[in-house]
Amino acid sequence: MKSITSRDNPLYKRLKALAGSTAQQRRSGHALLEGLHLADAYLDAAGQPETCVVTEGALQHDEARQIVGRIDPAHVYTLPDALFGQLSSVVHGVGMVLLVEKVAAPLPERITQTCMMLDGIQDAGNVGSILRSAAAAGIQHVFCAPGTVYAWSSKVLRAGMGAHFLLGIHEDVEPAELMSRLAPEVLVTITDSHGAKAIYDADLSGPVAWVMGNEGAGVSPFWRDHATLRVTIPQPGGMESLNVAAAAAVCIFEQCRQQRV
Repeated sequence: MKSITSRDNPLYKRLKALAGSTAQQRRSGHALLEGLHLADAYLDAAGQPETCVVTEGALQHDEARQIVGRIDPAHVYTLPDALFGQLSSVVHGVGMVLLVEKVAAPLPERITQTCMMLDGIQDAGNVGSILRSAAAAGIQHVFCAPGTVYAWSSKVLRAGMGAHFLLGIHEDVEPAELMSRLAPEVLVTITDSHGAKAIYDADLSGPVAWVMGNEGAGVSPFWRDHATLRVTIPQPGGMESLNVAAAAAVCIFEQCRQQRV
């Protein structure tokens, strides 16, 4: 392992620039994975990171030492705990961050299975939670329309809890382009609180393209015009609406329930 001892270290300066700017992360094609859980999930699913930076304090933890032991020592750097604060966005976390290349998935030519479409969702926590639910339900592809928060930002990664490495995540996908790739049997389905069928009465036994809309504006006009199924989630407690991440989870797992063999 090598050591970083100065703020003037080129690698440290690069990591600090990435940590401070989601736009910089997007331009570089890299992501920062902070914490032991994300590091472990990445190693299990994707292999070796480009760089691992770990604090001297973190190396006192057995779990951190085990994770470091899985990484090529040539790619591991230690640094004092005091320097790590400029790289971290987690309070009271264990000092470890991996620098990795964003996992880029090619856009499928034909979409025949259930998928998710994130239509301008802007809250990082919501996007991460939806990705986590999608991965748990066995969905393979999630498509992010322009205007959706950057899926590989640090906040989305933390909320996703490793889901990124189990999904094909496609960003900046224009709705018309995606629509042209959907097989006829895939039902474009939106949630709608007015005049829609209760989700528990809808037939979700086949493939569904779930479209989840912006937190304030909802689903865009394009998807409203192209929806083949509109469902509502009954709310006997009288609330006007659900958080988009909660609504997505209800929809996904109601489909799972219906498809149980």
